[in-house]
Amino acid sequence: MIVIDLCCAQEHRFEGWFASASAFDTQREQKLVSCPICASSDVRRLPSAPYVQTRGTSTPPAPSAAARQPAPQSGGELAATFAASIRQLAREAEDVGNRFPEEARRIHRGDAEARSIRGAASGDEMGELLDEGIIVLPVPPDEDLH
Repeated sequence: MIVIDLCCAQEHRFEGWFASASAFDTQREQKLVSCPICASSDVRRLPSAPYVQTRGTSTPPAPSAAARQPAPQSGGELAATFAASIRQLAREAEDVGNRFPEEARRIHRGDAEARSIRGAASGDEMGELLDEGIIVLPVPPDEDLH
């Protein structure tokens, strides 16, 4: 698993986790990577400096001023902001119900239009999708989604 620094056409900076650089390239080409802030799929990879542990180095180098963004004050606030963002993305996604695993595979293979979907899947089905390289994310409960 690798973490890649990304930026959308609106200059929103975020990071994505991918199985490999080629997995990112494939998902980006299929418009499966989108900005968590504006949902734009016009996303590019940002250069990132490698971190090399050397003798006497106890902490990673500070990010450049351009890479720094204001962060919530606490872990609880960050978690709440993240959960709210995920819920918003889920509200905007097409509800495919119990067809979620099947539809996720169709999108991943390019047999269906790339789009955001939501639905139901068992823990085993989620694990199988992840094993196939299909990124899925459980969404925190939200009464607006029912």
